[in-house]
Amino acid sequence: MLDGFAVGFLEILQLATLVTMFVGVVAGIVASAIPGFTITMAIVLTLPLTFYMPPVQGIATMLGVYVGGLTGGMISAALLGIPGTPSAVATTFDAYPMARKGDPGRALGIGIFASFFGTLISIIVLVLAAPPLAIVAIGLGPWEYFSLIVFAMTVIASLVGRSVVRGLIAGLIGIFLATIGSDPMMNSPRFTFDLAMLSTGLPFLAVLIGVYAVSQLLGEVEEMRSDSGTGEALIEERIVFRPLPYLMDTIRRPVNLIRSSLVGVFIGAVPGAGSSIANLVAYDQARRASTDPDSFGTGVPEGVVASESGNSSTAGGGLIPMIALGIPGSAVDAVLMASLMVHGIAVGPRLMVDNPEIVYSIFVGLFIGALLMLLITLSSMRYFLMVTKIPKHIIIPAVLVFCAVGVFALNNRVADIHLLFFVGVLGYVMKKMDYPLAPLVLGVILGPIAETNLRRALSISEDLTLFITRPVSAAFLALAVISLVVFLRHRMRPRAGVGADS
Repeated sequence: MLDGFAVGFLEILQLATLVTMFVGVVAGIVASAIPGFTITMAIVLTLPLTFYMPPVQGIATMLGVYVGGLTGGMISAALLGIPGTPSAVATTFDAYPMARKGDPGRALGIGIFASFFGTLISIIVLVLAAPPLAIVAIGLGPWEYFSLIVFAMTVIASLVGRSVVRGLIAGLIGIFLATIGSDPMMNSPRFTFDLAMLSTGLPFLAVLIGVYAVSQLLGEVEEMRSDSGTGEALIEERIVFRPLPYLMDTIRRPVNLIRSSLVGVFIGAVPGAGSSIANLVAYDQARRASTDPDSFGTGVPEGVVASESGNSSTAGGGLIPMIALGIPGSAVDAVLMASLMVHGIAVGPRLMVDNPEIVYSIFVGLFIGALLMLLITLSSMRYFLMVTKIPKHIIIPAVLVFCAVGVFALNNRVADIHLLFFVGVLGYVMKKMDYPLAPLVLGVILGPIAETNLRRALSISEDLTLFITRPVSAAFLALAVISLVVFLRHRMRPRAGVGADS
């Protein structure tokens, strides 16, 4: 192993490789900070540029984009309340309120260090536990996937806000929106109402940006109108960015940091789950474990640490099944695989035997990418914070244009822009009526995965007891039940106290 790391460092610490990694990290941060541009889009655009690079340089460059992208999404999430990527949804819950309270530097600083440590923890797990974790992940069938999604959907319980009924209604709306378009198994249209623009369904990116970005911007416009002015800047106070106190804010919460990172590693190792689920589940687990769960959503550091370490740690987790078994953990990992295959390198169980220099270069490249991300963000964050000084009447139309361009670039369809604004208005109305938006987004993410795996399981066998008799599936369902019981006890405790007082 030591020899392998020595070879990996020699391969990565080449001037040309470090330069392209630096550019890749910057590109990933910038692309993910723009609402509408995902990490996958940035990776795909980078892939053709790596064809003429040596294999190690090409994969290291894309790892730089990957690591930078997982961190960049929090910039717009913290400063604008708009997640730059799906993996930054939960980051908005506490980072944006913290910024609105006059401390955007702290929100970004904690997020940066949480992302860095989350990536480091995922690298350690990747190096030490790749084979056994990959075997567990690949052994999951549709029964286990469905039960995992059921467990993940219990996160809705902690995101329902003040009203359980409204939260559940929002979640059901999200699941319904995900059913519009073609049936995933039979490819037959459903809920399209004979409209061509609905024939391919609602793109997840359009739903995410519409619900968070457009609804947020509409709310800002309304606020400007009520103020009968052109709109003040987000933060009026002097910009402050002090890295050392933010580092201490992060490492003072080691249990939260490690737990959230391990959640991200595990979810990342499950093919198809991804950082958007890890972001929400890690946040939910941190809230449940907190002694003051009601403070979450008001701008507490614990929420930022959990969400950012949870999504960034999926970088190492997603590489586990790819390196050990040749199965990508996410769309980004699939592109990384394609990059290796272009250079004639077979990805699979023999990768570590036939090309150990590639594997250890990936380990080292992920670590160097995390270091570059930390240096770049800490040195440039003062410039990103200047966004908070831009008047709203300038930033709102600019962000709106970026959102429309990002959604259009996904499928090159003007109809997607129309859907973006439709969903945005829906999100705005729901916010006005005090319906939480997080359950809606979670329903859109998890609904199709749950439906597809349930139907696959039933097509293999109609025996419903398999969901309970298969050990891993039963464990996930048990966790879901425990999760709901804990939530109900927490919700009923204040009522019991009120009854006793009266």
